[in-house]
Amino acid sequence: MKVDVLDINGKKTGRSVELSDAVFGIEPNEHAVYLDVKQHLANRRQGTHKAKERAEITGSTRKIKKQKGTGTARAGSIKSGVFRGGGRMFGPRPRNYSFKLNKGLKRLARQSALSMKAKENNILVVEDFTFETPKTKEFIQVLKGLDLENKKTVFVLDGSNKNVYLSSRNLKRVKTIISSGLNTYSVMNANKIVISEKCLEQIESNYTK
Repeated sequence: MKVDVLDINGKKTGRSVELSDAVFGIEPNEHAVYLDVKQHLANRRQGTHKAKERAEITGSTRKIKKQKGTGTARAGSIKSGVFRGGGRMFGPRPRNYSFKLNKGLKRLARQSALSMKAKENNILVVEDFTFETPKTKEFIQVLKGLDLENKKTVFVLDGSNKNVYLSSRNLKRVKTIISSGLNTYSVMNANKIVISEKCLEQIESNYTK
């Protein structure tokens, strides 16, 4: 698939690049995408939730009433979860939600996600650019030129673009990452993927191994 290379003003440069069929043209595997997104979201969970159970509540362990003859249910401790102020029954405990996926499956998921975006014509390739100083106003002009002002967009740039990253980090709908940080969740969660020419080669090299 051929894609025109744009400048930061959204105009065609007269050049085009060929998107690799091995990365941008495969038959998407939706289950692989689901698993990779699920793992990404699970790994982001802190898992620090905790509620006190009856053994952890401060209080008397005296039997609060006799076993029989009261006409109500038997009760052995005021710390029981059936009483106000008692411990929670089977409450949440700290845990690790992360799980493992094979490298091959993760590569397939990212190829599938990029292929979906390519099929929808939601991948833009721009010539390499940088800013001399961090300026959010300049980055907003780039968004206007590419007609991405009101769209959730992921910019995939090379690691030397620190000023571009600093210029974009205050914008809610924009995420700027380097090629090695590209993940399935970021691709699927965006309306448009903007890739610099240099990073396009890196992505194709990373996902065709």
